[in-house]
Amino acid sequence: MVGGQHPGRGTRNALVGLGPAVYLEILAPDPAQPAPQKPRSFHLDEVKTPRLVGWGAHGRDVAAIFAEAKAKGVQLGEIGSGGRKRPDGVELKWTFTDPDALLGGGVVPFFIDWGSSPHPAKTAPQGATLVGMRAEHPDPASVERMLKVLGVDMPVTRGPAPALIAVIQCPKGRVELR
Repeated sequence: MVGGQHPGRGTRNALVGLGPAVYLEILAPDPAQPAPQKPRSFHLDEVKTPRLVGWGAHGRDVAAIFAEAKAKGVQLGEIGSGGRKRPDGVELKWTFTDPDALLGGGVVPFFIDWGSSPHPAKTAPQGATLVGMRAEHPDPASVERMLKVLGVDMPVTRGPAPALIAVIQCPKGRVELR
């Protein structure tokens, strides 16, 4: 499903539901918008080939998650808020830790709270399911420490560069996205 434009940010998205509260957001530059004043989210201007750049985890109290992480030595991106109107006119609003921080090269999640907005997975096209996620990183121990502080259980193995790997069950079999 085409999600919509992010006015002033120079991007638009499409969504794919991967479960009741899980979705894949495909983010791309929006040719219908002028170049934004600041770099596009997720360092999109630097991405040369399609890949998983980062991921978000649900957080009910983003401010508390931010404070607890900071107290334990993990500096999440600053707290912000966003919003946009879906093509059907429904207004979405959310609070998040800045996804552009890309801790651990994007392996460590940012946190997002949809508040009273409908969760995007509920209206995204369905048919696929997230089976699991894992990561690679040149320094897996440091990334695993950050994930543990944040209460995130995800295997991280040594690899030449930071990488997220999502295993998705589709109607015609399993696929791995990197």
